Amino acid sequence: MSNIMEGKRLAENIKSNVKQKVEMLGNIGIDVGLALMLVGDNLSSKQYLSATLKACKATGIKPYEYRFPESVSMNELLNCVHAINNDERIHGLLVFFPLPKRINSRKIVNSILPEKDVDGLGSIPIGKFAAEESTLQLYSKQYDPSITQHLGFLPCTPFGVIRLLDYYDVEIKGKHAVVIGKSLAVGKPLSLMLLTKEATVTVCHRETKNLAEITRQADILCVAVGKPNLITDDMVKDGVIVVDIGINVLENGRVVGDVDFDSVSKKASLITPVPGGVGPVTIAMLLENTVKSAKARI
Repeated sequence: MSNIMEGKRLAENIKSNVKQKVEMLGNIGIDVGLALMLVGDNLSSKQYLSATLKACKATGIKPYEYRFPESVSMNELLNCVHAINNDERIHGLLVFFPLPKRINSRKIVNSILPEKDVDGLGSIPIGKFAAEESTLQLYSKQYDPSITQHLGFLPCTPFGVIRLLDYYDVEIKGKHAVVIGKSLAVGKPLSLMLLTKEATVTVCHRETKNLAEITRQADILCVAVGKPNLITDDMVKDGVIVVDIGINVLENGRVVGDVDFDSVSKKASLITPVPGGVGPVTIAMLLENTVKSAKARI
């Protein structure tokens, strides 16, 4: 289908650039390292880990895996983060979510040094972006680690969405963008990024009334909830651009998004598939941030 907005080509372009930078750093004795922290046996997280390990291998980044059982204590995780912060071999840390409910996720994320917070979810990078101190990253076309050295990294998934829209020449300025989901990992930063790109943004969530009335107004619809088939064809207008960020693993092992792809794709001018849409770009952005972290510390 000609209206498929797949992320593989963009992701491969980013990873090719990353591989070149990793090789250049290797020539001066610096091996780029990425720590991956997984707690428990969440299936989506394990699939994300597997895909990230594959991408690390393809680009030459050395992964350091830290796996913990569901019963791990907060202190054990904090001790691990502090050890990673002090490990010169490691230039970035990705924590896979969700963590067990009894674990304070924000405390874990905020204990990561900003220069190693390559997923960009700590209070410092989020706060700097909200204060419009790091918005230049949305417009920079250059591979310049100095931009992020003091400003922090942008969250990989929402930044990946923006990069994907730019890659497909989607005009954001002046459009009505509807974001479903208000998580700190995706919904909130994505809405801020779209505002920065001068869209008119509406944010919906579980308490939003008459959701379909709002989604039918969207020129650009971004969905990140984690509920299969939340968006159906009667909830969108003809020509809408749909970015499905949801990842849901069904009982039969099939991975689907939050959008009923078969029906909505018939009305959309562009639509991301799941898998194969935003996911590959998210991982590529993570690796790009990691090598930027390594390069900035030379």
